[in-house]
Amino acid sequence: MKVLVAVKRVIDYNVKVRVKPDNTGVDLANVKMAMNPFCEIAVEEAVRLKEKGVATEIVVATIGSKASQEQLRTALALGADRAIHVETDEEVQSLQAAKVLKALVEKEEPKLVILGKQSIDTDNNQTGQMLAALTGMGQGTFASEVVIDGDKVNVTREVDGGLMTVGLKLPAVVTTDLRLNEPRYASLPNIMKAKKKPLETVSPSDLGVDLKGSLSVLKVEAPAARKGGIKVADAAELVDKLKNEAKVI
Repeated sequence: MKVLVAVKRVIDYNVKVRVKPDNTGVDLANVKMAMNPFCEIAVEEAVRLKEKGVATEIVVATIGSKASQEQLRTALALGADRAIHVETDEEVQSLQAAKVLKALVEKEEPKLVILGKQSIDTDNNQTGQMLAALTGMGQGTFASEVVIDGDKVNVTREVDGGLMTVGLKLPAVVTTDLRLNEPRYASLPNIMKAKKKPLETVSPSDLGVDLKGSLSVLKVEAPAARKGGIKVADAAELVDKLKNEAKVI
């Protein structure tokens, strides 16, 4: 069974994000970049499926600038077999990313597509669902457990009331949640081996996809700084401030 995994290059989650002085976006100059954490979980799950003998090949793909190949090499070092880089310097919106992935699905014909449920830069949580809609494949989102059962995949997903298990016919799209697994670290020997694994570069036009989006960013602002708290002498003063100053009661 072939598994296609989509990954994205984002600002490292440990980095404090800065907004550009002209409020046109986020400042990426001299900022450490990394693979999106949810995408790491997706790669790990695909590798575990291969270790169980369920998956026979793992293809990892990304859309972005040439620098995005760094994240593809990381995925190869973690256990993916080959990589596809859809190279573009344009900002890619969720629908356009889904269209590119649809083209890759038609080209590669995987039985299972695994994506992170969202990226930590835009937090849209849209691409997996859009891909499922475009391809007509079943979808299991927010997966905390993935079990392949013959020509079906059972996905345990987190919902407000607890857990829900859905059975999907393959091929299917699965998006990963935090509690699905704990991603491994790439060993030095595997990092060296990853340099020799195949990495194919294509353009969006090669796949017949136009990346022109329908949304435009008007302004980006940093969140307002939180004000310091105060101490009150007793419960009566607390109630007074909540009623007369905060006006929440």
